[in-house]
Amino acid sequence: MRFRHDAAYASRRSPVFARNLVATSQPLATQAGLRMLEQGGNALDAALAAAITLTVVEPTGNGIGSDAYCVLWAEGQLHGLNASGRSPAAWTPERFARHSSFPVRGWETVTVPGAVSAWVELSRRFGRLPFERLFEPAIGYAEGGFLVSPVIAELWRRGAAELKDQPGFADTFMPGGRAPAAGELFRAPGHARTLRAIAETHGEAFYRGALAQRMADFARQHGAVLDEADLAGHQADWCGTLAQDFGGVSLHEIPPNGQGIAALMALGILKATGLEELPPDSAGAIHLQIEAMKLAFADVYAYAADVAHMTRVTPAQMLAPGYLASRAALIDRTRAQVFGAGAPHEGGTVCLATGDAEGMMVSYIQSNYAGFGSGVVVPGTGISLQNRGFGFTLAEGHPNVVGPSKRPFNTIIPGFVMRDGAPLMAFGCMGGPIQAQGHVQILVRTQLWNQDVQTAADAPRWRHVAGRQVAVETAFPAPVLSDLEALGHDLIREPPDSAFGFGGAQLVRRLDGGYVSGSDPRKDGQAGGF
Repeated sequence: MRFRHDAAYASRRSPVFARNLVATSQPLATQAGLRMLEQGGNALDAALAAAITLTVVEPTGNGIGSDAYCVLWAEGQLHGLNASGRSPAAWTPERFARHSSFPVRGWETVTVPGAVSAWVELSRRFGRLPFERLFEPAIGYAEGGFLVSPVIAELWRRGAAELKDQPGFADTFMPGGRAPAAGELFRAPGHARTLRAIAETHGEAFYRGALAQRMADFARQHGAVLDEADLAGHQADWCGTLAQDFGGVSLHEIPPNGQGIAALMALGILKATGLEELPPDSAGAIHLQIEAMKLAFADVYAYAADVAHMTRVTPAQMLAPGYLASRAALIDRTRAQVFGAGAPHEGGTVCLATGDAEGMMVSYIQSNYAGFGSGVVVPGTGISLQNRGFGFTLAEGHPNVVGPSKRPFNTIIPGFVMRDGAPLMAFGCMGGPIQAQGHVQILVRTQLWNQDVQTAADAPRWRHVAGRQVAVETAFPAPVLSDLEALGHDLIREPPDSAFGFGGAQLVRRLDGGYVSGSDPRKDGQAGGF
C-alpha cells in the first residue's frame, strides 16, 4: 500500500525508513536502543535499554519508580504485559475517609512501582542480550551527566515549582536550588548506583533487598504504609490484549486497569457513523470522533477498574458490537452533547516503539503519571515514585474505589495494530487522558485516511476535557474550529508549543522489507534506525 508523504502539516521531522528502528521521546534514549541492536540485540533489548535510559534523561515523565505496560510481537504471536503496581495492603477506604477527593501528590498517592518488574520479566522471556548490558547507556548518562533537552527542561521547571517541598525532591532534581535549564549538564550519581544494583541482582534488590528496605523505611519516616511485604508481593502479569476491528485492521490494547478499552470502544462506535465518508480534517469528522470518545469515556469512568474487581460489568460487555452500535445511535451529527454512562451489562509518561530486521516489534510505555509522579524521591537513590494512587476514586461501591492490594485505574496504554493476523504498527501517545484519544486519532489517520506515521504524528489534535469542553491545537484551520463551535463544542484553544496536553506519539509501522517510523514534534524525541 502506498501512503501520502506530502507533509500536510507543519513539522520539524520527516518519516524515517530502515530495517531496524527505535522511536522515543528523547534522542539519547533512541541512541541507547540502537546501541543494543548494533550489538546483536533484538527489538525488545532495544526497547528496554531505551526505557531504562529514559528514567535518567526524561525524569519529568518517568523514573525507576514508574509503572509500565508492554505489547509486543514475538515468536509468532502478540503478547501483553501489565506491570502496573497495586496499592499497599493497608490502603483501606477508611484510611482516606477524611479526604473529600483522592490526594494528588505525596506519599498517599504512591502504589508499588512496577516498571522494574517489566524490565526483568520482558528480558527474561524475550531478551537476547545479558540483562546487565541494557543498563550501560543509562548508567553512563547518570554518572557522567547529560545535557538537558528543551521540552524536558520546561517540564522540569514547572514540576520543580510545584514539588520542591516534597520529600527528597529538591535534593535530587534541583541542584543549586533550581531545575536545570536546557543545555545544562545534569548528573545523577544516586540514580546510577540504583540502576547498577537492579542490573546486578535482576531486580531483587528493588523488590526484596536493600532498595526495598530504603523505600519502606522512607515511607515509615513520613507516616506512609508502603512496606517490604507490599514490594515483595508485586508481580507483573501476562494479560494478553483486547482488540477492536476497524478499517481492515485491529487495534490491540492492554485490558483494564488501563484506559485502552476507551479507544477500542470509541472505534467500535465510529464504525456505525460513516466517518470514512468525511475528509480527515473536516469539522464533521472531528465532531464524530469527539462524540464517540465522550461516549466511551462515560462508560470507562463508570465501570473500568482492576479487572479482578469488574464484577458488575465486564470488558467483553463493554465491547459488545450490539451495545456499541446502540451507543453510536445517540450521536447527533448536528450538535455536541453531554453523555452519561450506558448499561453495557444489558446489551506525565513516556512511550516508545521498536522493530528489528527479524520481525519483532515492541510497543512499550512507562510513567510516573503526573509530571515527576508523587514528587517523593527516596534520598540517595534517584527513585522518584509514581502517584498512580490518584487513579482511584473514593466513591463507595464504585469498582475503582480505593482498597488494599488493588490496581488503580491507569492512563498509560501501549497500542498495537494487526492486519490479517500479522503485526502492522507498534505505537503509543503519552500524556494522561489524551492517550486513548490520541490512539483513536492516529488509528483513523493511518488506516482510514492513509496518512504516513510522521504525518499522523504531526497532525493537529483535539482532547475532550469535560462536558462540551474540547481543547484544540491552534494548528487546526480557523474555519474548522468555527464550524465545531457552531455544532456546540466549547473550544479551548491551546498553542502546541505552550501546552503539553496533546501528548507525544512514537510510531513504528511495518513495510515490505523494513519499517517506517515517526516521532512526535511536540517532544524532544527522535526516530532512528539502520
